[in-house]
Amino acid sequence: MGPQTAITVASPERMNRLGRDLAALLRAGDLVLLSGELGAGKTTLTRGLGEGLGVRGAVTSPTFVIARVHPSLTGGPALVHVDAYRLGGGLEEMEDLDLDVSLPASVVVVEWGEGKVEQLTEDRLEVRIERAIGGAAAAEDDTDPRQVTLTGIGARWAEVDLSALVA
Repeated sequence: MGPQTAITVASPERMNRLGRDLAALLRAGDLVLLSGELGAGKTTLTRGLGEGLGVRGAVTSPTFVIARVHPSLTGGPALVHVDAYRLGGGLEEMEDLDLDVSLPASVVVVEWGEGKVEQLTEDRLEVRIERAIGGAAAAEDDTDPRQVTLTGIGARWAEVDLSALVA
């Protein structure tokens, strides 16, 4: 395991900004694995990533299409946003989606991907989003602070300073 950074995110606006800041560290071929319960902020973070990468189209949850491709408007990598919740077969099923995009030339963000897409590459950034306050009452509140833990895995992330995202 490589570098790890934990960030307390106080609001959806801050989660969006974290996504924009994280986009500056990403490059074509990167795989970002997002985990967290429903409503944790995965799509909000990805929306910020899309803004930071300068891609076309509104980033929304890809739940009903499994994957959505957002081409770059700036000549950078496309953003491939995947919801792996219903993907059983992992990598093979990803290939079967026939995404009109080259995964190595894109930034691939996968929600619910644990145990399904790790074999795509030896290098990945794992982002776990958890509510800072547990309990049923907290689940109703979208404005609760979140604890975001970023873990870089593989040689790609060994030298990346994730702590820069805390500021």
